[in-house]
Amino acid sequence: MKKCVCLIGKPNVGKSTIFNKLIKEKKSIIMDEPGITRDRIYGVVNFNDKKFSLIDTGGLTDGKEDFNKEIRIQAELAIDEADTILFVVDGKFGLDATDFYIKDLLRRTNKEVIVLVNKMDNKERLENLYEFYELGFDKVIAVSGEHNIGFKEVLEEITKDIPNHEASDNHIPRFSIIGRPNVGKSSLINALLNEERAIVSDIAGTTRDAIDTKFTYDKKEYIIVDTAGLRKKGRIYENVEKYSYLRSIRAIEESDVCVVVINAEEGILEHDKHILGYAIDAGKGIVVAVNKWDKVNDPDSAIKVWKKKIASEFQFAPYAKVVFLSALTKKRIHTLMPEILSAYENNHKEIKTSLLNNVIMDAVSFKIPPSYKGKRLKIYFVSQTGINPPKFTFQVNNKGLLHFSYERYLENKIRENFDLTGTPIILQFKNKNERE
Repeated sequence: MKKCVCLIGKPNVGKSTIFNKLIKEKKSIIMDEPGITRDRIYGVVNFNDKKFSLIDTGGLTDGKEDFNKEIRIQAELAIDEADTILFVVDGKFGLDATDFYIKDLLRRTNKEVIVLVNKMDNKERLENLYEFYELGFDKVIAVSGEHNIGFKEVLEEITKDIPNHEASDNHIPRFSIIGRPNVGKSSLINALLNEERAIVSDIAGTTRDAIDTKFTYDKKEYIIVDTAGLRKKGRIYENVEKYSYLRSIRAIEESDVCVVVINAEEGILEHDKHILGYAIDAGKGIVVAVNKWDKVNDPDSAIKVWKKKIASEFQFAPYAKVVFLSALTKKRIHTLMPEILSAYENNHKEIKTSLLNNVIMDAVSFKIPPSYKGKRLKIYFVSQTGINPPKFTFQVNNKGLLHFSYERYLENKIRENFDLTGTPIILQFKNKNERE
């Protein structure tokens, strides 16, 4: 498992801004209103080929404000899971009673704590840095989330004990089996491995933790992860279930491909869509496994019906790979692993810049971007700037002229010309000469 780091602090000190800067995505909502972040938000940080998981948390208070109890519970769970805690304080207004309340909470954990003094964007504030050593922690770093100051030092401190062998060249592909409780995730793993490796029970919630299992397929090594059933958030009551939920979400973030298991007897439920959404938001390769296919009447014709149903219910993921199988009887189980590997390869696919530009320029010639107030989007150049998932950056004259329908058109053209089934892709538009 990757090293895990979490951001802790009172409301409005800039945790979500720092989170977004570190993961290089706008994943956390940023507003001046306290209490916007309530749920745990996971991301992955890559610094010098060293990766770690990062968790954003809600603002902690010592009062009785709305949601404070739930925010505290979830923050404590994130703290328990973390190896290192980034304690964010406000460099503009200084320390107050809530900061010392949080300090006492963190002291009891016996974990590494790094104090990030945010909003340190002028000389006067920097001169007051030493007052924050009053919190009693050894490491205090001045940062500015807004102006991107101090993050190199933070990242160097966090990654100093992460070995270099975690670089991508030695990466073992990870596949997570996710879904609602009792859809047959553990049975599926046992069938795939051809041994009783995971506990199987009719009682929902038997699997409480994310369990890693190494295995060999076609002479190559992989890791498959059995996860706890993901319940609706409103139905997560016990602390142990909260832990299970957090660890399942973390397993998704650390996986390359997620296999979303659906119960053929029950059909597609609304919560199945939410679970698929977790994997999409994390940018993972996706395979939908319709399990308990042995319970379906006339399975050959049922496949056509189900494919239409999946296309209708999962309109937001038309690229997802789909298999129909029975973990109990092992019927069609052989179809799963090839689709997982295909989704993995496409999620990590790299496309030559010249080929990519040929496709895009042909697409623009065929369908010119719509004009807005006499102005029209111009695309100068496109390149692939990331994998897992594939990310494509377009250099344009004015990204404000981009219409969502034309963005969808460009995505479809990329998918038509390059096999990217089984993976989401990201299209980023930057004005010419715009910096990151």
